Amino acid sequence: MQIAHQTVVQMHYTLKDDNGNTIDSSVGKEPLEYIQGLGMIVPGLEKAMVGKSVGDKFEVVVLPAEGYGEYNKGLVSEIPKTAFQGDDVQVGMTFYAQTPNGILPIRILEVKEDKVTVDANHELAGKNLNFAIEVVSVRQATEKELESLQHHHCHCHDHEDEHECCGGKGHGEGHECCGGKNHGEGHECCGGKNHDKDHECCCKNK
Repeated sequence: MQIAHQTVVQMHYTLKDDNGNTIDSSVGKEPLEYIQGLGMIVPGLEKAMVGKSVGDKFEVVVLPAEGYGEYNKGLVSEIPKTAFQGDDVQVGMTFYAQTPNGILPIRILEVKEDKVTVDANHELAGKNLNFAIEVVSVRQATEKELESLQHHHCHCHDHEDEHECCGGKGHGEGHECCGGKNHGEGHECCGGKNHDKDHECCCKNK
């Protein structure tokens, strides 16, 4: 059976940057499972999966436009340190903010005495995604599976806690929300801390 719209796919992947450094991999773990055609993995990889069958191994380079987008300097801003209400804010930490476009990951770039510089770009924005893929299984999605997805609007980067992304976006509990929409269980909300008129809540990944 070939991968087509609404097929359930299990695959192993290794994601590397342009320098050959491994960013994430499912090798030695459970394969990533997703449903084709529903935007659960980045567009460029989803396109490359079409027509593949069990046992196929291939490599694909996903450009930023079909990955996590180009880096947007406009998403870097300063906010008052008081917005974090006493949290021990440090460079490199990631919070999650409720915005009009859904929940976005906010990374801390710089901490000053009274200001914090944050970056709402995805950590892979502006980067090529170099995938090595092995298709493990392909089957048709059941009606129950498709119906359940109508209630899950969050596309996430984690397949499981130990899977950072696959460029991908699993959709269950314990998965890191992809700055898409809804954060569910797996995020410890920081008490609804407002830090500006658009960002209602910063949350820490547990």
